[in-house]
Order: sequence, then structure tokens, then C-alpha cells
Amino acid sequence: MPASGNLRGSLTLITGASSGIGAACAEVFAEAGSRLLIMARRQDRLESLAARLGDRHGSEVRIMVNDVSVAAAVTGAFESLPQEWQAVDILVNNAGLVQGVAPEWETTSDDIDRMIDTNVKGLLTMTRLCVPGMLKRGRGHVINIGSIAGQETYPGGSIYAATKFAVKALSRGLKMDLLGSPVRVSSIDPGLVETEFSLVRYDGDEQKATEIYADTHPLRPEDIADAVFYAATRPPHVNISEMLVLATDQSAARMIHRRKKGRP
Repeated sequence: MPASGNLRGSLTLITGASSGIGAACAEVFAEAGSRLLIMARRQDRLESLAARLGDRHGSEVRIMVNDVSVAAAVTGAFESLPQEWQAVDILVNNAGLVQGVAPEWETTSDDIDRMIDTNVKGLLTMTRLCVPGMLKRGRGHVINIGSIAGQETYPGGSIYAATKFAVKALSRGLKMDLLGSPVRVSSIDPGLVETEFSLVRYDGDEQKATEIYADTHPLRPEDIADAVFYAATRPPHVNISEMLVLATDQSAARMIHRRKKGRP
């Protein structure tokens, strides 16, 4: 893809596109002229986003209402698309979640399955669907959204961290498997980003979710979308393999500067 940032004529598939980082990525890629295939579970959110992108940028957008953790349904939906909508140039594997803050031995099997099925198996499903076509066409880019939790774990987060360590391993391994091809692989690893992420973690408890971002200045989804877009628009001979993006107020997973009330 050109370094100019003009993606006109390309097709970008973004998972988890109904909110947060995924929706922000859709905005920036649409602005650059890419056609968009946006995927998530919430149809109303996807339809609203598609309409907004069409109004703002004249974007050609198609939606897929699917859960990445359900491989058979996702595969069937993708393979039923017209051929021009299967020719994905940029895959942004963004869909991911964390469930709960319990230690390993108290985390339920359902929560474990949900994190692994979404964060690891879902990413693999999308990669398996898109990479063969990229190889055949001689171009493509897989951009995985990892996490600082893929570099260090913390109490109550070991299972989520394990899934993000897996994303790092899968990203590095895929790049090795693609050696000699023009297909690129990137892992963009955010720190604290204010999205619905914490709301899901705390099972809809808005007060607990809000406290995560209190008295500090976290990243915004647009900050990560900017990093994703940067990786996608380097010259073809440049591969941004890994990028860790932290707020200035964050130094490690659990090292976050909190301001006292009334003080900067």
C-alpha cells in the first residue's frame, strides 16, 4: 500500500467494528478511500456506522453480522460474499474481549472459552479465510490488535494475557510462514484505551468500568486507529512488525498515573 495514505481501490475487513477501536479504524480507512467490510455482532451498530461512513466519505461499505468465535457461521458468511468482496487487501483482526477479574482457578469455563474462542480462534478463522487470497493476488496485510497484556501479565488477568501472548506468537509465526511473499503482518499493541472493553470485563457494571479511566488520561480509539493506519500505509518494502502504544500516563500494565482531584 502507498505511503501517501491513499487506499482508494483497496478492500479492508475489520472485525469488532461496531464500536471502539474497530469503529475508529473504519472511519480512518474510509476517509482514505478504502472499501470496507465491517463485521461485528450488533447489526444496529454496524448499519449506523455504514450509513455514517457513506454520508461522510461516500464509502462503499458492506456489513457482516457475525461473531468471530463461531467459525462455521463466519466461514459460511464470508464464502457466500461476491468474489469482489472476498478479495481482502487489509485484514484488521480487532475483535477481542476480556471477561472478569478472577484468579485462574475461579474463572469459569464459560469465561475461559469466550476469551480463547474470540481472541485466539476468531483471529485464526479470519486469517485462514483471508491470507490464501492475499497470496494468490500477490498483496495483502494482516494487522492484529494485540495488547500490552501480550507483553506482561497482571493479577486477575492471566487468561486474557495468555490469549494476547498467543496473538503475539501468531503474528510472529505468520510473518515467518509468509517469508518470501509480499504479504505483511503487524501487531498493534495498545495499553489503556477508553472503550467498552472494561464494561464487558465487569459484566455491564458502569461504575466499575468508569473507575478504570478515572483521574488519568487514557488513549482514545482514534489513537490506535492512527497507529493501524500508519502500519497499513507504509511503502510495500516496509513491515511494521510490532508497535506498543501507551498513554503518557501509563508505564506498564498496572502502572498508571492518577491525578489528585483539582491537580494536573
